[in-house]
Amino acid sequence: MPLYNVRISQVFEEIADLLDIEEANPFRIRAYRNAARTLSEYHQELAALVAQGQPLPKLPGIGADLGTKIVEIAQTGSCALLDRLRGEVPPAVAYLLSLPGLGPKRVRTLYHELAITSPSHLQHAAEQGLVRRLPGFGPKLEQQLLQALAKHLDTQARLPRASVRPSVEKLLDYLLRVPGVRQVEVAGSYRRRRDTVGDIDILVAAAPGYDVPFAFTAHEDVDEVLAQGTTKASVRLRNGLQVDLRVVRPESFGAALLYFTGSKAHNIALRLMARERGLKINEYGVYRDGQRIAGDSESSVYALLQMPVIPPELREMRGEIEAARHGSLPTLLTWQDLRGDLHTHTAASDGQSSIKDMALAAHALGLEYLAITDHSPQQRLARGLNEERLLAQLDEIDRLQSAGGLGVTLLKGMEVDILEDGRLDLSAALLDRLDIVVAAMHDHFSLSRARQTSRLLRALDQRVHILAHPTGRLIGRRAPIAVDFALVLHRAREVGCALELDAQPLRLDLDDLHCREAKEAGVLISINSDAHSAADLRNLRYGVEQARRGWLERQDVLNSRTLAQLKAFLKRR
Repeated sequence: MPLYNVRISQVFEEIADLLDIEEANPFRIRAYRNAARTLSEYHQELAALVAQGQPLPKLPGIGADLGTKIVEIAQTGSCALLDRLRGEVPPAVAYLLSLPGLGPKRVRTLYHELAITSPSHLQHAAEQGLVRRLPGFGPKLEQQLLQALAKHLDTQARLPRASVRPSVEKLLDYLLRVPGVRQVEVAGSYRRRRDTVGDIDILVAAAPGYDVPFAFTAHEDVDEVLAQGTTKASVRLRNGLQVDLRVVRPESFGAALLYFTGSKAHNIALRLMARERGLKINEYGVYRDGQRIAGDSESSVYALLQMPVIPPELREMRGEIEAARHGSLPTLLTWQDLRGDLHTHTAASDGQSSIKDMALAAHALGLEYLAITDHSPQQRLARGLNEERLLAQLDEIDRLQSAGGLGVTLLKGMEVDILEDGRLDLSAALLDRLDIVVAAMHDHFSLSRARQTSRLLRALDQRVHILAHPTGRLIGRRAPIAVDFALVLHRAREVGCALELDAQPLRLDLDDLHCREAKEAGVLISINSDAHSAADLRNLRYGVEQARRGWLERQDVLNSRTLAQLKAFLKRR
């Protein structure tokens, strides 16, 4: 029973969390987290190799011990270490990690200080006002925890879009080869490129007489058939993902794709417009006086409403219909518009690849420039660079650039920590040695709204070119900080600082709404991979998808500029 790399990655993440709760060696914890990140991005199914008796490929940061565990997980679905750690920590303690605002350190505090071993224990302690008294918590977080518990964590069923992408692509490829199938598309929130998805909707156009649902339920990754009929089927995959299939006739495919893509509010607006024109729209087509007059393509439906096709990413009822009617839809950013990546890490800090390997990988992706931005000294566990190591790295970049053959222009930079009071974790003299300064928060996320805003404003007043992952969110793990975002945007525009859309799949920070706010405020967005390995550079595609949801165009994005234009921007600070 082959398992997806994402499942092995999830096991390693859980091991890291449990080790963190037990206060194990931080370098051991980091090894498991780095391995999880590597596996979640790796393109080849490792479990399939194990099943075929083939050796594992050499992977960065994964040695013999972790390789043995990968084989064990691929064969059994778990590993002895995880089973042992689960036995040492009450099961519900690990469950608490799914609550927004709770990471391993806070869960450990709850466990040791208040003996919290279940959600009900946590709810009782929070209702008694005991949680707010703990260091690093406070009344606001206590209230957030109560709200999350009251909702039974409904939103936690949603998964990061990137984590389900391999499953979706594998199913689409399989269905395209099923006899009778003419078209296959994924619909729903996945097609609208939302950063998380609850389940997957797949639409198939097929000729009559073919049992596509039967072929779908026979796929090797299906663990459970939830429902099956002549035109529908619903299954649960072995990785826990639910996938729903609908089969329609080719002449209705466009109308059905539009209907099942959503959003619901967008569809309702289209139906009301159709009614005003004496038309009726449903998943089977567009009808006038009972006669179907369109529906084989989405463009045929929009055309009858006298509108161009609205990109799926915009179908959230946020002004897209008005823009379409007035001919003012944005020309959305594409992958080809990106010319560089301005936030990457190497093996000098907590990355896994050399500067040269990062450069060659960037060139292979078609990029023209790459900023090397390892961590500053404050990030000790990430082996942040002190002055001596930073200067040595700058010299190495000069040598590599002079030697040629990289295919990209390297920029000297650093991801500099923003300290609690807004100062930067690097002297002014060293900041002046850098081509680009990327400033980021890595701690003190629970500051009050006023203090957090003041912290960021002070940071922006210094020599900062890009504010990295500005809200600090981790999807499903950490809520965004409390901050006056409008004030931050205003100051960023005043001083000429860009805001980052961090494309790392668990960050995607800024989110789509903040991206649109930045666009409207005239603040540039920099879409960066936050890569910790050469393979991570491919994360840029998730950033482009998020940018499109935020209505961003090429001119709104800093790293869509030529190198000369970028350097002019950087010199202004």
